[in-house]
Amino acid sequence: MTQQPFSRPGAIDLSALKRAPQQPPAATPPRAAGAGSGHAASGGAHSAYSLDVSEENFQAVLEASMTAPVLLVFYSRTRMPESGQLADDLVSVSGELEGRFLVGLVDIDAVPQIAQAMQIQSVPLVAAVIDGRPMPLFQDVVPIEELRTALAQVGQQLTTQGITGRHQPRGAEPVEGQEPQEYPRYAAAQDALGEGNIDLAVAEYQKLVDANPADTEAGAGLAMAKVLQRTQGVDLGAARAAAADAPDDVAAQTMVADLDLLGGHVEDAFLRLIALVARTSDADRMTARDHLLGLFAAVGNDDERVLAGRRNLASALF
Repeated sequence: MTQQPFSRPGAIDLSALKRAPQQPPAATPPRAAGAGSGHAASGGAHSAYSLDVSEENFQAVLEASMTAPVLLVFYSRTRMPESGQLADDLVSVSGELEGRFLVGLVDIDAVPQIAQAMQIQSVPLVAAVIDGRPMPLFQDVVPIEELRTALAQVGQQLTTQGITGRHQPRGAEPVEGQEPQEYPRYAAAQDALGEGNIDLAVAEYQKLVDANPADTEAGAGLAMAKVLQRTQGVDLGAARAAAADAPDDVAAQTMVADLDLLGGHVEDAFLRLIALVARTSDADRMTARDHLLGLFAAVGNDDERVLAGRRNLASALF
């Protein structure tokens, strides 16, 4: 396996991972053999969304990425204690994100065979596995706040591309008479997306945003669900033809921008609407601007493309 270049958090290119927006995620990830009850053999912290990786369960962990992304963190508490702290921080953040990622902890001292198979040359190293495909994220020890920002950004990029699945919490099997563990609060909205019920998904995300306006992931989910709602049944070729025939028609231009966003052409969507803002005035300009702000929310306010888009929008407005 050829060693791939690694980068700082937030720089991962997810453009090759576009998925049909309404593809339903699997309801429950394969249960990894030997996952245990959440107590770490390596001595680190665990959450309901992390597990120690062994030779026996490695394939099952990779298969779990068909449901939602898996983060593999390679570390060694003896060779580099800081890498162990990064692993612990990833576990903490995975708990906060309620199943957006499953963290697979790979102690290279305990399972050197996996490190050798993956050609891990140094620790720490974090890779994302999506639909069974590993992609490098970063190989630096970073503060937990920077880690939170990075993973939130990756999550928002995934949402933009229709990858919305979540892992169910791990742990002991339910005991008779006990209440089952609650699903993550996003489950109802994402189940609706999986079933193709976009209107219900919008309503469920709206409930989350109304309950907690500061929930940026719910806001991103609502914005993306609205894009899906607006584009249901729209013919791409006809929409592009209509936009070409009426360059100042706000409805025609915003529709193509929505379709571009869903197709992964994020910058094209932004540039189209920024140009429309620059050409129009009064109510049309405000409509185009507000629509663009909604697309910014769908992509994620920390995304570099959004930051550039905001600067360009400011120039177009003033």
